[in-house]
Amino acid sequence: MRIGFRTSPQNVEWAQLEAAWAEAGHHDAFDSGWMNDHLGLYDRDRGGSSFEPLIALAALAHLVPGKTIGQTVLSATFRHPAILARQALTLDHLTGGRYVLALGAGWHVWEHEAFGIELPPIRERLDRLEAQVRIIRALFGTAARAEPGVTLDAPPYRLRGATQEPAPIHPGGPPIWLGGQGPRGLRIAARLADGWNYASNLDGTLEGFIERREILRRECLAIGRDPAEIEVSVQVIIPPDGEARRAATRAAIEYGRAGASHLLLTTLGREGAPGIRRLATEVAAPIRDAFG
Repeated sequence: MRIGFRTSPQNVEWAQLEAAWAEAGHHDAFDSGWMNDHLGLYDRDRGGSSFEPLIALAALAHLVPGKTIGQTVLSATFRHPAILARQALTLDHLTGGRYVLALGAGWHVWEHEAFGIELPPIRERLDRLEAQVRIIRALFGTAARAEPGVTLDAPPYRLRGATQEPAPIHPGGPPIWLGGQGPRGLRIAARLADGWNYASNLDGTLEGFIERREILRRECLAIGRDPAEIEVSVQVIIPPDGEARRAATRAAIEYGRAGASHLLLTTLGREGAPGIRRLATEVAAPIRDAFG
């Protein structure tokens, strides 16, 4: 069982976020650190403060040496895949190969409407997500490091003699996790992903996780892929205190027993170092004890 902390960059002062990550670097209870990708508060229709997660993660990475880092998940609607591939390569080098590139199709209507970002119907969004993975994989590959470069049509994107250097630190480039929750998203994950992320924080349930994990397993077997090749992660919101906090800890353990191999414990960044300290001792440590 791997355990991560997740203190996303919304509704927080930078000093609080930095203190939280600095504290997390002192705790062996955590294997990884994460944040989300939103232009405001994800649980509001409009507005809210938010830092940009790729820049924020680059600034914070040195505070958690040896730990995997990433975002769960980057919205595929926000960035061109060629630019994202270069950003991921940079984070790969900055972290010595510890960066995970996690992508989702995008969903928050206000973020797209307010900033003039197209949010197509879900079928087209999944088309674009799949195309983005194909583009990014090609740019992580060896053909992108020598002439004539990579030529690839993955509508609406295309490469024409594209190159990307230097070579990644992580063999084959940063691992790619996908966040699709529906049948087609799970089929894409089975074919193209190194990991799959279940967002229990977005009205997910243990039963829903079990059902989707089984679909993912079947899709892998249908194409001759070992399901164990895909790292299965679950986001779990951990409330600040009380019985709700204890219940969330128990829920995280149940997700692990149901097949999650990586639990991402979401807490409020504005709680700073004390919040991370409590997350490590009151939540992460009991979870580790439950799995030996």
